[in-house]
Formats: sequence, C-alpha cells, structure tokens
Amino acid sequence: MREPNLIVDKSMAFAVRIVNLYKYLKDKHSEYVLSKQVLRSGTSIGANVKEATRAQSKADFNTKMHIAMKEAVETEYWLELLEKTKYITKDQAESMLADCVELIKILIAITKTVKSNS
Repeated sequence: MREPNLIVDKSMAFAVRIVNLYKYLKDKHSEYVLSKQVLRSGTSIGANVKEATRAQSKADFNTKMHIAMKEAVETEYWLELLEKTKYITKDQAESMLADCVELIKILIAITKTVKSNS
C-alpha cells in the first residue's frame, strides 16, 4: 500500500470529476469539442503529477510539476468557458474551479520549494 500523497490524491480525485464532467457534457449536451479539451487538460494534471513521483532527478520532478501546473491553469480556462457558454451551471463551475485553483496553488508551492532548494 502506498503512502498518502496530497497532490497525487487531489489530482486523481479531480481527474475523476473531469471524466464525469466529460461524460455529462457528451451525454446531456452532445458537446464534443470543449469537453475533449477539458478532459485532456484536466486529466493531464494527475498524469504529470504521477510521473513526477518517479522522476529521475529534481529537475525532472520540477519539470513534470510545472507542466501539471500549466495544465491546471488551462483547465481553469476551459471550466470558465463552459460556464460562460452555459454548458455548466455557476454552482457546477464554482465547485470544479475551487478544486482546480487549489491544485494550482499546491503545484505553485511545490515548484517554488523545489526551485529554492536547488
């Protein structure tokens, strides 16, 4: 059994929410373009975080975490756009955006810490 890891666990939970959002957009709204964008960027966060846990060096770790942060910022954009285009409600957007912004803050803190320790 693996040790708990805040960013790994939170990014996985967020990816699950993103997959469910994708299914909702596809099934309820027949929306395929924006839904694919948010699916790609939203699940990429956790994939890069997971890759970082097996990084070959501090630089590799920091690069993967930085990519995860950039994907989180992109996901924030898609969620905002989905709300503004009325594909998701304000409440749905606020909930997802709160999780996304939390991930961004954690990832920024991680990359700053790694950089200052180098």
